Amino acid sequence: MIEEIKKYDKNFNEDLFLSNTDHIFIMILDAIMDKNITNVKHYITENVFTSLNNLVTTYINNNKTRLFDEMNIKSTKIINYNIDNNMINIEVLLTSRYMDYFIDENGKYIEGINDHRIEKNYHIILSKNINAEKLKEARTCQNCGATLDINASGICPFCKKIIDLKNKEYIISKIDTI
Repeated sequence: MIEEIKKYDKNFNEDLFLSNTDHIFIMILDAIMDKNITNVKHYITENVFTSLNNLVTTYINNNKTRLFDEMNIKSTKIINYNIDNNMINIEVLLTSRYMDYFIDENGKYIEGINDHRIEKNYHIILSKNINAEKLKEARTCQNCGATLDINASGICPFCKKIIDLKNKEYIISKIDTI
């Protein structure tokens, strides 16, 4: 399957792809805990952003904070791929372990599992334009040209615009409900 993907993405590196997927997933969990999905907007499609942002808004409206303690990724593997509308879509199965619970605004436990880690599987689809530009090692803002650390937030610290990775890198286009 990897060789087939490389026919459409000659720079595809399975280890790097899986590592990036793990990294993005952990950043999403962190963004949920921080109640700020904007920090990962550059790694996800608008539909995924809206879904996750609605989830966080519900928590805020209910005066709850969702926590994921002792999180880690047990495994991530590519299980399928397809080409659709000039997009490479790669489906992965990610198995994560963490404690998943809610606290109130005073830090008091409300509900969930906070005494042991649970294991949960996620089906995630990452998509990339077949004609995507190669992402440079030194990343710069496409709006103002400033050098960026896209792992920090995906927002240019100078012009305050969100970095657009959809024509450069794989981004999450579908994820199971967290």
